[in-house]
Amino acid sequence: MSSNKVKFGLKNVHIAKQTVTDGVYSYATPVALPGAVSMTLDAQGEVAPFYADDVVYYRSVANNGYSGSLEIALVPDWFREDILQEELDIHNVLVEKADKNEDVRFAMLFEFQGDVKAVRHVVYNISASRPSTSSQTKEATTSPVTESINIQADPRDDDLVKARTSDTTDNSTYNSWYSAVYIPTLRAS
Repeated sequence: MSSNKVKFGLKNVHIAKQTVTDGVYSYATPVALPGAVSMTLDAQGEVAPFYADDVVYYRSVANNGYSGSLEIALVPDWFREDILQEELDIHNVLVEKADKNEDVRFAMLFEFQGDVKAVRHVVYNISASRPSTSSQTKEATTSPVTESINIQADPRDDDLVKARTSDTTDNSTYNSWYSAVYIPTLRAS
């Protein structure tokens, strides 16, 4: 199979709520988050050189996950309830309360198109912040106003951060990517 030469586009964003019980991670069935416009995930961590004998004698590298944002057309109510912890009152009005101070963690699945085949990704252990509230007046033409969610992906306790398909990912794994959160089985060292 040929390799992609370029990537473009963002689609098929899915969210799967994470639970941790006695150190074991599990995920709900991924749910589509429609309206993805753009996403940035900046690598977090440092490279720290140690100098001895007038050279870099040792270099430590820290992978502290990713930090960024997801821009979508409109944050759906289910995301506001399940992830951002907004509550429906007796009149089905979504209410945001300040006493919700514990992050709800989730995995985010998505894909970038390529000139040959889409590359599918999953980022584990993500927390999200509330989107800002903004809009603007309509003018001669109507342009949608999007919403952005700041996201932080920290390494899990077992150091798992992210996974993505490759040119040689088997068809079964590739085709079932959005059915359940992919958990890797690493090869013995």
